[in-house]
Order: sequence, then C-alpha cells, then structure tokens
Amino acid sequence: MLTIHPATASDVPIILALVRELAAYEREPHAVVATEERLLRDGFGQVPRFSVLLAKWNDEAIGFALYFFAYSTWRGTPTLYLEDLFVRPSHRKRGGGIGLMKALAREAVRIGCDRFDWQVLDWNESAIAFYESLGARVMRGWLPVRVEGDALRALADE
Repeated sequence: MLTIHPATASDVPIILALVRELAAYEREPHAVVATEERLLRDGFGQVPRFSVLLAKWNDEAIGFALYFFAYSTWRGTPTLYLEDLFVRPSHRKRGGGIGLMKALAREAVRIGCDRFDWQVLDWNESAIAFYESLGARVMRGWLPVRVEGDALRALADE
C-alpha cells in the first residue's frame, strides 16, 4: 500500500539515503556533500528552507520530493519549486511518482501558487514523458544558470 506524508526530523537519515540514490541514478554519485546535520538544520530547524514529502510502500520509504517556495514577479504569486523527485527504480510503476506530484500540486494550490516548477535532465526521456503525461510543459527555450563554489565566492567579493 502506498502512502505519502510530510517528512519529520526523524526521517533525515532516509532522506539523505534517497538523495544519494538519486545522485547515483543521475550519474553523479560523488556529488552529494549534504550531511544529516545540514538537512536537519535547513529543513527542520528554526527557519525551514525546504520541505520533504516521503512516499512509502508498506512503511518502506521508496521515494521523496524536496521542495520550497519561490515567487513569480510576473504573476505576483508564490511558486512551488520542486528541487528533487525520486522513486527507487525497484518501486516505480506503483504510483509513487504520481502520488508525490499530486500531493505537491495540492500543496501548491493550498498555498495559492499559480505555478509549479522544476527541472529535468535532457537525457531522462522517461521522466520527460512522465511529466508531459501530467500536463507539464518542458520549457526547452530556458537554460539553467548557476554560479557555485569558488566562482560564487569570487562574485560575492567583487
């Protein structure tokens, strides 16, 4: 049986394990530097910076969605931004992904969001097909932009 529920501080170890599985799936297993301490502080501390939904199959965590809220200046409304969505490959096709997406959509509507945004890797055709089947539009004209690490620190110093 599938259940979807908000994560709590006690779920941080499984959240980090799922993040690591996602990184391996996305061909970057060594890229994760997050720690349980950081996730606990930033997701469940005094000023939470993100929220997590967990998908469970018979009480076993099989997936997660980590999200936060941004703001659309053009629309003048909050935007739910999905940072990561992952369902363990062995549990796909059981409704975990769609269950998480529906729960996120309900949260977006509840908060008053007019948009629900996320990114998908261009090589992940199965994810693209899944998202399009939900009515999502892949915005191929937009390119992600990032400044990180030493470049971020250098920009901040200028």
